[in-house]
Amino acid sequence: MARVKHIPPPRNRAVSEDQKHKKRRNKPGTVALREIRRFQKTFNLVIPAAPFIRCVKQITNQTSSHVSRWSPEAVIALQEAAEDYLVHMFENGMLCALHARRITLMKKDIELTRRLTGIGRPWI
Repeated sequence: MARVKHIPPPRNRAVSEDQKHKKRRNKPGTVALREIRRFQKTFNLVIPAAPFIRCVKQITNQTSSHVSRWSPEAVIALQEAAEDYLVHMFENGMLCALHARRITLMKKDIELTRRLTGIGRPWI
């Protein structure tokens, strides 16, 4: 008996071409840095307006029965002040994390920030 050379069947070309064009993946942290740069360039509010207004109305109803209506300008001013406060708190918390030689922001960094600024529950 003579030997017969075994030839594999031809592969599907479409599958091999799809494998060549895989979706490109970014390195970890690249997309986060891109988002940070994008948010730093814009001056839009980050917190959506409707949930913030609901939160303001809920807190208002819990604390005071006299105030029931908010003007749109007052809500926008309150939202800008709240976002500014949060941004500064996260910046200071990140400085605390970097001081501890970490790059991850943790709960204890925010607590230390609030304690150093004197905001929040009394630290007696």
